[in-house]
Amino acid sequence: QVRLVESGGGSVQTGGSLRLSCVVSGGTFSSDCMAWFRQPPGKEREGVARIGSDGSTFYEDSVKGRFTISKDNSQNTLYLQMNSLKAEDGAMYYCAARRDSFCSLEFSLFDYQAQETQVTVSS
Repeated sequence: QVRLVESGGGSVQTGGSLRLSCVVSGGTFSSDCMAWFRQPPGKEREGVARIGSDGSTFYEDSVKGRFTISKDNSQNTLYLQMNSLKAEDGAMYYCAARRDSFCSLEFSLFDYQAQETQVTVSS
């Protein structure tokens, strides 16, 4: 049974930073495609960033240069470091895992996801 447990959400002021963590158990973390998604209030879900089994990364345009996705295979943990946060970054965030080396930000391709965590950015 694959389980993803997310932590690190919260409230921060504009320009601040947060780090989200996602611990994965029961899977083959090192060979999976991992990603972060978010859903702002009243808006559609969107892909934020993904990282492949080879460590290659991809970011949605609005977060490039501000967010960093990384993973620690020894700890089966995925991270999302979010810096220079803006009001429009406020959303429900969740990590997802795809049991395949092919990696994209197409949510329908992912097999598992964590329970969402709230990120609130206020001025």
